[in-house]
Amino acid sequence: MNSRIVKLADNTISVEEMASLADWLKEGHQVTKGPITREFEAEFAAYIGTKYSIMVNSGSSANLLMAFSLLEAGYLRNKKVIVPAVSWVTTLSPFIQLAFECFLCDSDPNDLGVDLDHLEQLLKNEQPALLILVHILGHPNQMDAIRRLCASHGCLVIEDACEALGSEYKGIKVGALSLAGSFSFYYGHHISTIEGGAITTSDDTLYSVMLAIRSHGWSRDVPEADRLAWKEEFQIDEFREFYSFYYAGYNLRSTDLNAYLGRLQLGRLPEITRIRARNFELYRQALPEFWSQSSEGGPISSFAFGTYARNRLETANHLVAHGIECRPLVCGSMGRQPFWIKKYGVMHLPVADKVHDFGLYLPNHAKITPEDIAFVAKHFREVAQPI
Repeated sequence: MNSRIVKLADNTISVEEMASLADWLKEGHQVTKGPITREFEAEFAAYIGTKYSIMVNSGSSANLLMAFSLLEAGYLRNKKVIVPAVSWVTTLSPFIQLAFECFLCDSDPNDLGVDLDHLEQLLKNEQPALLILVHILGHPNQMDAIRRLCASHGCLVIEDACEALGSEYKGIKVGALSLAGSFSFYYGHHISTIEGGAITTSDDTLYSVMLAIRSHGWSRDVPEADRLAWKEEFQIDEFREFYSFYYAGYNLRSTDLNAYLGRLQLGRLPEITRIRARNFELYRQALPEFWSQSSEGGPISSFAFGTYARNRLETANHLVAHGIECRPLVCGSMGRQPFWIKKYGVMHLPVADKVHDFGLYLPNHAKITPEDIAFVAKHFREVAQPI
């Protein structure tokens, strides 16, 4: 039996960070959302390059909070949204849950972001109020062209950047390329807070609404000017204000425990990005006959190395037999997922179908070495058939 294991993802929380957390907990600090969460939010916003960030309990909650807040704040002229066919289930599911009319956009064959021609067709035919982008496996979409198209049709743009923390497009980090962006700090992502996520934005109004909806719909966390304005509008006295709810909110808060871990890891993000970008290039060099993503911008904080294999199942089984973890390339096509089929029927899109049928990704994280990549590539090439 092979004793070498190359994990798809690995823990980013160091022994030293866990020991620091244990010491901090022993001091008896507030563990629920409090000052540490606010400090992390300020530091994370500064890293991304936005005015604000809002920490939540997962990247999935971040997408839900963006979707509902845009509705509640009156930013959307209709309930039509374009979602990439190649994305993650909780990129799409909040919009289905909130009764949006959802249109799946096919993928660009190079970066696997949205296809510009299909996007333009959807914008013209459907006139949606919103587009959510996904930077697949860390590769930014073609933002200049996308923003031009969306601006010409009055369509707002937000980003699901959960797979792309640290990636840049023309000197601007993902999450700062649109009205708002979401991030995940789940195990094996670029940094981990155990569970957790964040939204980034520079929009004052949206920020206040998201803060309220994150915490039941009350105004306790909202900037003072908005808190007082809301209080005056509804004639709320000081005592009643404790339990006054301005939106039908959720509880999507994270905790100071999670934020404490996040603060410890933020300083390592540049090095994590460097290693992930290096590993992506090493894979490309080791597998020149196989397709790989290409995109505008850099660095690419690669989440994993995506490619195609004509004999995908055979290839995956061969890798697993040699101690190498791999997975389908994200979710494949949303239009061929059971939850979509049950509600809308099968939807076929050329590039998304190719990803669905032949796509897979190979391990990349900050603990993988060049020797690991050579090992993975060697066993991949033993069986995989390029397309």
